[in-house]
Amino acid sequence: MADEVARRLVHVTGSTVPLGYLFGGDLVSWRVVQLFLAGAVVIVVALEFLRLSVGLDWAVYDRLTREYEQDNPAGYALYIVGMAAVAGAVSVGLPTGVAVAAMFMLAIGDPISGLLGSADASNVKQAWVLLVMFGVCTLLAAPFVPTAAAVLGGVAATFADGVKPTVAGYVVDDNFSIPVFGAAAMWVGVLVL
Repeated sequence: MADEVARRLVHVTGSTVPLGYLFGGDLVSWRVVQLFLAGAVVIVVALEFLRLSVGLDWAVYDRLTREYEQDNPAGYALYIVGMAAVAGAVSVGLPTGVAVAAMFMLAIGDPISGLLGSADASNVKQAWVLLVMFGVCTLLAAPFVPTAAAVLGGVAATFADGVKPTVAGYVVDDNFSIPVFGAAAMWVGVLVL
């Protein structure tokens, strides 16, 4: 349980990225967020290459990775890649508010859901945990997007959190899918609704 709480606390630290943008004034533009996350992607790709190919075995990996991540990219790397994908999508038209909301869904919604009830790669979470995830994600998005878009984002993030499909033997980790699916759904909501 201590390792699970540590994983969730690491998750929450990711909220400093959108919070930095929101409260950083002139020092933290969206371009700064994008460059920071691009640099973080380079670092995590290098670390994962060393871990998976060379055998780098730091104690932190034992504490912060799950069993199914031992031979696949770890959740922390997919977290950074998912956040960076959403931040980068702003350059092709994704509203910044959508990106910020999607980042909060991952950084805050996912750890709350995870503490209430984790599911392994082959299971779906309990219905009441999914309802909490939906409520939290919808509320997190509400200040940044119209209500209908927030609801769509909440549904998409909840689906990503609750179902972990396996593609070609690889688990599609929710650390990637929550911000990407949430942002895509909210973007559709903003454009269509």
